[in-house]
Amino acid sequence: MGEVKSAFEKAMEKIKEIEGLTAEEKEEQKEREKVKSLLAAFYRGELNKDQIWERCRVIRPSLLRDAQENMVDSLRLGNMPEEFQQRKDGILAIEAVKEKKNTSAVESAVTVIGKLRKEYQDGKERAVRELRAAIEANPQLRVQQARTPDGRVVPAAMSVEEAIHARMGEFLAEHERRFDTMFIQAIARLKKELK
Repeated sequence: MGEVKSAFEKAMEKIKEIEGLTAEEKEEQKEREKVKSLLAAFYRGELNKDQIWERCRVIRPSLLRDAQENMVDSLRLGNMPEEFQQRKDGILAIEAVKEKKNTSAVESAVTVIGKLRKEYQDGKERAVRELRAAIEANPQLRVQQARTPDGRVVPAAMSVEEAIHARMGEFLAEHERRFDTMFIQAIARLKKELK
């Protein structure tokens, strides 16, 4: 088992690490911390795309790609539309700051991810609607087998919501598996476009 260290010991180790760095490495570490802080404020909604653009203009080019990749890594199939739009705007704002811009390819890749996200959400919603209609139209679909305390199996009625929930699990697992694969590929393509 590893050694347990006090907060003081950890702080002293950190100071030793920092002292061992060159002036340039210390400056880069400060800038990395500044970028982390900037992204945190952006994710909390404290900064908009214009403010991100303005603040990224003074960040060294090597860290701009890292900031974009951080935003790309925060993209999810289940992001709310506002969250997705915020990330997209941030990625494109940083791209606009770069010396070597690849804006159209980056925008195209982000748009593909946005369409994939929408298709994923629409598919889930459509499946629930269709399943609800089928269950409401056919009461047989609301019956499931239940085991009594004495071991007998008897039919038991479920509410429409219970029946939807019971039948959606299998569909959602397959739906997510299929879209996750496409989403991972789209994210990889976007990261490749960030130069």
